[in-house]
Amino acid sequence: MMLVHRRGASRRALSLVAALIVALSVIAVGQDQADAAPGPSFTNPVVPTPNSADPTLVQYNGQYYYVATTWTSDILMRRSSTIAGLRSAPEQRVFRASQNEGCCTMWAPHLEQINNRWYIYYSVEPRAGYGSRRTHVLESAANDPAGPYTYRGVLNLMPNNGWAIDGAVLKLNGALYFHYSAFHADGLQSIYIAPMSSPTSVSAHGTRISAPTLAWERQGQPVNEGSFALQRGGRTFLTYSASYCGTADYKLGMLEYRGGDPLAASSWTKFANPIFQRNNGNGVYGPGHHSFFTSPDGTETWIAYHANSSASQGCGTTRTTRVQKISWNADGTPNLGVPVSTSTVLAGPSGETGGSGTRVRIRNQHSNLCLDNYSWGTEPGSEVRQWTCTGAANQQWVVG
Repeated sequence: MMLVHRRGASRRALSLVAALIVALSVIAVGQDQADAAPGPSFTNPVVPTPNSADPTLVQYNGQYYYVATTWTSDILMRRSSTIAGLRSAPEQRVFRASQNEGCCTMWAPHLEQINNRWYIYYSVEPRAGYGSRRTHVLESAANDPAGPYTYRGVLNLMPNNGWAIDGAVLKLNGALYFHYSAFHADGLQSIYIAPMSSPTSVSAHGTRISAPTLAWERQGQPVNEGSFALQRGGRTFLTYSASYCGTADYKLGMLEYRGGDPLAASSWTKFANPIFQRNNGNGVYGPGHHSFFTSPDGTETWIAYHANSSASQGCGTTRTTRVQKISWNADGTPNLGVPVSTSTVLAGPSGETGGSGTRVRIRNQHSNLCLDNYSWGTEPGSEVRQWTCTGAANQQWVVG
């Protein structure tokens, strides 16, 4: 185990620290004494324009994988060990749509792991004569989110190969379901769900489980789209985007599964109020089309979403990806808070390493105070500083 001084202390100083730890048995680093510290701080947006709307962000084995709308035939992926590093991470093309039934203006890729394979669900415009925009699926060759990927075809979600977008997988009661957005016969863009026979096919057309019937779902246009599953404590929530993305009032709503057949609308209850929406004071407009991911140490849940910085911006390439940590209400429902401003400095997710080992706070096992690494002396007898644990940078060490 190696301790790396965050502010460049000399090797001699580090030797003194190690000697103190061993000889005095004052400081203990272990499962019960070392608290995973936040990763490098960052500000939003974490991914700038133009390929930064409708994001899916997953964390796998300490790495983040990011895909979003590109408006082209390409699916591009960013990879980083920290959220702070996403902004400068290179874009790697993992797929280029070239089949006749889907070629152009790719929207909202969704990255999902199922049975040691990774899948990307996305929608594209077809070539002339090939019908409506529909949802397609790719499958990875191995258990690697970066691929390579093989094209597996179109999901038959609606009668007559109808329009279907923003699809994702729900794992519920030992089965797979595909939820997505499509138009009902009444003209309302709604949330549908279909049973899956495999990760690359459905066994029936979908049924509608949510329509934009509430006033806050109908601003600009009546819309339900961009749904994403969030599960915790045996409960299943389906969060979704509501109202027209071209307005500043694009926002998030939520359904909860109440038991019974997931394909029946009666098995889902809609929450009466939005759970995440514009914040004029913070200069955030139209926050929506999101995904959730966990911190590398599994202790935190985070949301990735797109938003605009002006009320006059709309559905295009002005939208940028932002992330922030969420919390949970006493009744077990998610609390997304309010979208933070682009000037707010956020600590990175807990357990990020950035390739340098695990960041920890080292506590005195007797006093429960934290070891301060800010200014170690280099001579024997130098002061050992301890302070009430706050998670500040001068109390963070890297163990690796």
